[in-house]
Amino acid sequence: MKLLILGGGHCQLNAILKAKNQGHSLIISDYYEDAPGKSFCDYKELISTFDVDGNIEIGKKYSIDGILTLGTDQPVYTASKVQEALNLPFLIDAKTAKAVTNKKIMKTIFKDTFIPTTKFTFIKRDFEDKDIANLKFPVVIKPLDSQGQRGIYKLNSIKEVRNNIDKTLSYSRENEILIEEYYENDEITVSGWVEENKVYVLTVTDRVTYNNYPLIGICTAHNFPSKHLFSNCNEIMDITCKLVQSFNIHNGPIYFQMLVGKEGIKVNEIACRIGGAYEDIFIPYLTGIDILDMLIKSSLGITLDLSNIKKYNILDNNRKLSVQLLFAKPGKIKAIELFGEETFGDSPEISSLFTLTNPLPGVKKIQLNIKKNDEIGEIINATQRIGYMIVEGSSNKELKKNLYSAFDNFKIIDSLENNLLINFHNYM
Repeated sequence: MKLLILGGGHCQLNAILKAKNQGHSLIISDYYEDAPGKSFCDYKELISTFDVDGNIEIGKKYSIDGILTLGTDQPVYTASKVQEALNLPFLIDAKTAKAVTNKKIMKTIFKDTFIPTTKFTFIKRDFEDKDIANLKFPVVIKPLDSQGQRGIYKLNSIKEVRNNIDKTLSYSRENEILIEEYYENDEITVSGWVEENKVYVLTVTDRVTYNNYPLIGICTAHNFPSKHLFSNCNEIMDITCKLVQSFNIHNGPIYFQMLVGKEGIKVNEIACRIGGAYEDIFIPYLTGIDILDMLIKSSLGITLDLSNIKKYNILDNNRKLSVQLLFAKPGKIKAIELFGEETFGDSPEISSLFTLTNPLPGVKKIQLNIKKNDEIGEIINATQRIGYMIVEGSSNKELKKNLYSAFDNFKIIDSLENNLLINFHNYM
């Protein structure tokens, strides 16, 4: 069958390889000529994943049987519009897709359906002080239609808001932004699947973040299970089900971000996609439920076997796992030393598909998006991520030990023999 995948980046790479191995004919649309996924597809198109009309024309050109995206927010709306225009199988309709990819619509639905969230409003570049008089500082400003922590700032005064609003708007196609009260919290993510309105929660993780004022919220790890899962399970499940109902999410993957603080759980934002922290890889490993396979099949109109997901209970899952999202200090890479071996030549394909030849205990998978002689820049948002590492342990103590061991044996070396790899020590 012919499948159009929106995006050929590292977050889509596993889906591209899986669909290809299943025998599907793949078309990749991505506005980067050198997107890594384009090396493995049958047809590649140089077009933005945001371009609705352009992707409709691609769908017509190849007579596609289905379309999907994952790991990225805005193309979810593009996919829904292509599905609608070409009468393809769909999981959510375009109205729902718009609501979960535009924070103005999203936050308004939260408010109208009494879903707990932070106090907020929307402002334009020429806003007046009175427009945000009902908000307490510090506040957070965000673009309405972006992701990856682009344009998100924690600010302490109206002056700081005025000084940063243009930067936030530069990441948006809208002429206004979201401004909301900052809520001191631990962040959790809920990943699952909806089938004919029934919700199946697969994982609840602690989303660990890096804050470099005024930048906040850059994710550095996902730890399973969340330390809040068992004490807050009923509330998490109730809010998840209410979100699914309020946004008319009838089928498909869900990825909900929640904030756990002194005033209880508040919803940060939601998405109808597989998450961008390689949930397509670690959820099947953790749960035995191949959520990526489910997405591919559903997008092509293939009936799913739900027997495994119907039997799964998150509270019975006693595994311990951490996904480390890797970042590095600025500099030029001279060498990469991984677990006692110097690896990687000059081929980006080798580095993108690197598999361990000499693994350490608990290290299940590692992928790097960098190679020798690459220049690494400052951390501004999630796009500076250089790869990921999945580590497991039989207990929290063993997991922590395995993580320390992995970082102790992993170096990204510059010309001065400095190790550029950042260890955030974001262990459970």
